[in-house]
Amino acid sequence: MVLERKGAGALLVFTVLFAATACALLAFRQGGFDAGVAGYGLGVCALVILAYTLAGAVFRHIDRITLVLCFFLACVGLVMLARLDMDAALKQLAWLGIGCLVMFLTVVIIKRARNFGWINYLLMGLSFGLLVFAYLFADYVGGAKNWITVGGLRFQPSEASKVFFIIISAYFFSRRRGKIPSALYAVYTAACVGVLVLSNDLGGALLFAGTFLITFFAGTGKKLLALAGIGVAAGGIVASYYLVPHVKTRVQIWQDPWKYYNDKGYQIVQGLMAIAAGGMLGAGLGLGSPDVIPVNTSDFIFAAICEEFGLIFGIILILLYLVFIIRGMIIARDAGSRFDALLVFGAMCMLTLQSFIIIGGVIKLIPLTGITLPFISSGGSSLIACLCLVGMIEGVAAKNGERDEMKIRQAGGVVL
Repeated sequence: MVLERKGAGALLVFTVLFAATACALLAFRQGGFDAGVAGYGLGVCALVILAYTLAGAVFRHIDRITLVLCFFLACVGLVMLARLDMDAALKQLAWLGIGCLVMFLTVVIIKRARNFGWINYLLMGLSFGLLVFAYLFADYVGGAKNWITVGGLRFQPSEASKVFFIIISAYFFSRRRGKIPSALYAVYTAACVGVLVLSNDLGGALLFAGTFLITFFAGTGKKLLALAGIGVAAGGIVASYYLVPHVKTRVQIWQDPWKYYNDKGYQIVQGLMAIAAGGMLGAGLGLGSPDVIPVNTSDFIFAAICEEFGLIFGIILILLYLVFIIRGMIIARDAGSRFDALLVFGAMCMLTLQSFIIIGGVIKLIPLTGITLPFISSGGSSLIACLCLVGMIEGVAAKNGERDEMKIRQAGGVVL
């Protein structure tokens, strides 16, 4: 535990130095001094230090390394947003502060909760209702109908739904070990995926379907049924290609974006060119041309980062996501209940798939779908949802730590 705290402390220092140095470079990049950017950098550092200190003081047994990794990824996003759009960066900083409060609240709830019981049925109705509401009343943005505007603020109802989906999945798969969950849960999942497809929210549909299939295998251990589910999902994707024009367009652009360079393939081509222009070491912060990349603060922020920080830095980010996932899997392994283990596993699956889908789309590994890069892309609803998932993971980690401490005390040992 002592070594873990020292390691997390070292990572925190590195995170703060990274944010401070990057914002200092941005403050001096025009030859003068931009006090606004400098103040923004101080705000980023102060928020990260404050959030980490409070989390460690209130929740002694959280996984500090996971928390710092989350903050580092968020700082990368905040720095890049300050480079691209200062207004968006300031909003994202405010959302990070709100998201930290949501994360702390989630830790408290998860520490006290057993499996949420009947509340899961309310969450099913609420999550599906949010998706239907978005389908009926949301605005089209980037071809997908998933944004609700209220009083000048825009949010994605699907972000809240995916958090509820993780809790619901953990509940149903934990009720009977090795057994298939109820038909109600299967219908609920299929209905959510269907509404997302109808809304042209292909990224959201892939997240729900992919998380369901992986959690199904982890929760039941039934390989043949899991493979059958993958087959059904593949069939659904093929059917969507022929029945949903938006899906067909995305696939055609993926196959040959240069053919549609002056139209629908422009953003993918610009993203690939930006990554290539940055090379291995990058053009340098403030020295690239990420402004020519469409939606560079959200969908294509990874391409903008690679252009200025380099491909090596981009690979490091992917490795950090991998470390984040491994830490989560360790927490799930050590969980004291089946529900807690599946809760952490589901949250990690959701974040893993989300990272793979958007990075894979940007580098043309898979067809592009409009979702955010966890912790890095701009967007308050996405950031809060990701931090809520981290809160679930940290809540279970806190439970694990308290249980281990109790065992040590009962054995007459000393807790360091």
